[in-house]
Amino acid sequence: MKVSLHPDAIQALIDGDIGSPSSVLGRHVIGDAVSIRTFCPWADETLIVNAATGERVAMLKCHADGLFLVELDAAWANAGYHFEATTAEGRRVTYGDPYIHPPLLTDYDIYLFGQGRHLAIYEKLGARLREVEGVPGINFAVWAPNCYKVALIGDFNRWDARSHIMENNNNSGIWEIFVPGLEEGARYKYEIRSHNRGFRAEKTDPYGFYAELRPKTASIVWNIEGYEWHDADWMAARAEQDPLSQPMNIYELHLGSWKRKAGEDFLSYRELADELLPYLVDMGYTHLELLPVAEHPLDASWGYQVTGYYAPTSRFGTPDDFKYLVDQCHQRGIAIILDWVPGHFPKDGHGLNYFDGTHLYSHEDPRQGEQPDWGTMVFNFARSEVRNFLIANALFWLKEYHIDGLRVDAVSSMIYLNFSREDREWIPNEYGSHENLAALAFLREFNEVVHAEAPGAITIAEESTAWSMVSRPTYVGGLGFTFKWNMGWMHDTLEYMARDPVHRRFHHHQITFALLYAFSENFVLPLSHDEVVHMKGSLIGKLPGDYWQKFAGLRLLFGYQYTQLGKVLNFMGNEFGQFAEWSEARSLDWHLLEYEKHAQMHTWVRDLNHFYRSQPALWQADFAPEGFRWIEANDADYSVYSYMRFAEDPSDFLVILLNCTPEVRENYRIGVPHAGFYKELLNSDAQVYGGSNVGNLGGAQSDDIPMHGLPQSISLRLPPLAILILQRRIDS
Repeated sequence: MKVSLHPDAIQALIDGDIGSPSSVLGRHVIGDAVSIRTFCPWADETLIVNAATGERVAMLKCHADGLFLVELDAAWANAGYHFEATTAEGRRVTYGDPYIHPPLLTDYDIYLFGQGRHLAIYEKLGARLREVEGVPGINFAVWAPNCYKVALIGDFNRWDARSHIMENNNNSGIWEIFVPGLEEGARYKYEIRSHNRGFRAEKTDPYGFYAELRPKTASIVWNIEGYEWHDADWMAARAEQDPLSQPMNIYELHLGSWKRKAGEDFLSYRELADELLPYLVDMGYTHLELLPVAEHPLDASWGYQVTGYYAPTSRFGTPDDFKYLVDQCHQRGIAIILDWVPGHFPKDGHGLNYFDGTHLYSHEDPRQGEQPDWGTMVFNFARSEVRNFLIANALFWLKEYHIDGLRVDAVSSMIYLNFSREDREWIPNEYGSHENLAALAFLREFNEVVHAEAPGAITIAEESTAWSMVSRPTYVGGLGFTFKWNMGWMHDTLEYMARDPVHRRFHHHQITFALLYAFSENFVLPLSHDEVVHMKGSLIGKLPGDYWQKFAGLRLLFGYQYTQLGKVLNFMGNEFGQFAEWSEARSLDWHLLEYEKHAQMHTWVRDLNHFYRSQPALWQADFAPEGFRWIEANDADYSVYSYMRFAEDPSDFLVILLNCTPEVRENYRIGVPHAGFYKELLNSDAQVYGGSNVGNLGGAQSDDIPMHGLPQSISLRLPPLAILILQRRIDS
């Protein structure tokens, strides 16, 4: 029988406006006849080839733009087949029929996604390698519910939006197509046509695993399961650890500017593994925290304006190359944390913004949907599919890339509806208040899911306000983070240290104040990238005094940081006293290590790191009152602070003194809890660190003189702008 196609259907296909291409294309069994149609706009001739018998049948070109049709007998009703097209240039191209295979997503997948609870949705959406009835290929799926048509475009179809028009799976708003024979490495985008005002755009894949190097923006098909890991022992041990009672001195790093090649090209992920990891091991860091790795178009955003949430940036190599870096970290005993940005996304046309002709991932009202500080869009946390996108993304990094923790950026911007907004520039919640209830629910769900699904993984909040219980479990009303950055400590400390020492006596309690709230959260003490950019200058540049005093002050600052309650974070370059403000556009000033003072600072940080790791008193009881005791907190006249840090075993303790002036303090007496010799373990004024070598000849014997509410005391010589750390050695 002859099958006729309605002219309107043909025209819709030719114009690329057809919403259900399988109604025209693919295999159609009509009685005893089989009608097979394909659209190949760059083909002059097309054959259909029976996969089992090899029979080849010429197809009729029934439209000049490339619509081919053949009518066959019932033997073809279930036969496998492919097409062979001859182009105008005489090239022969073989391709499969994308319209005869069942969808990958099931009704249950669609249901879970709609509920926001498909924790592995990245295994279904995006581009996935798939084999259907023995036919290998790539399955593509994208959520775009407000479109009447979505097409897959790429190298493989000459970026023609008519060749691979996708099907709306069960009218769910998820568009899907299986492309037989397509392989890893294919470049692609989605061409979308919206119901809304005729909007059209070419979008990269929100779930794409790999992307072109900027300024190009196409997604690239990648087999996410192709890497062979070698860190099973690390992952098993991580699941059994309590991160709160472990040492954590974090090296925060921007991949593109830690070090560059001679021509200023980036180091690759693998080159970074070879150069960075021996450095971290030698320096004694426990954790590496990376500024955002997810794909982003603008270098100057440092990665905080993400367009590819599921794709490690191609600036430094492939996804497997990034896995190699993570794998090598674990084999060297270093945990790796990623900065993660679920609060906002950029307005770039190829990204999430206005994805299907509507504010699909954000809010339509700019009072809710735009973040004025950064010129970005705010995620709509009330939408189930958006929450699913983000929570699955968190698990994706933790499971697929074996990441050990996520530091969540700009939490304050998420939880306050009026964040950085004037009156009438924001919309109150249903109770008339400024809390973003949907964002709070999202953050709690995120933390619950991460801790349940990725045992041992940590979450860290960059939250800059006094919001309570950020790092407390959700079942007691907290947000559920493992840790919170202590921004108050950072601001007070840097403000104090920037003062001329002669004025510090009048601001003494800027240092002691942090202990009033030290146990309210599980804190990380950050001296991060944010403190060395935007005309703030470097850390050492903030410090007063002459050249010698600046280095002494920086050693003192680090010593204070490492001996306070909380885990420790420092940005790259801090460790050798870089004077220049950090820029993402160039390497750190490694040549400074050729100069004595910088090399000595580097040695101080290395020794401090290793000392920190060797002393349970500095990290085992960070979040318990039993872990800290002031000896003297009120000596403002001398600007001296003294305190003790305790391990879980209270007999394991350290005595710590800070002299925050350049004056040597002779015969300075403090109380101690037990009789014995107090050995000087670390002195930042040692000559090897660039100091003046003022010290106590190895330590001090206690005297039976009660002081500071303690039964014994010791008399010490305090070096200028320095920290002393002592430990009791029991008398023989």
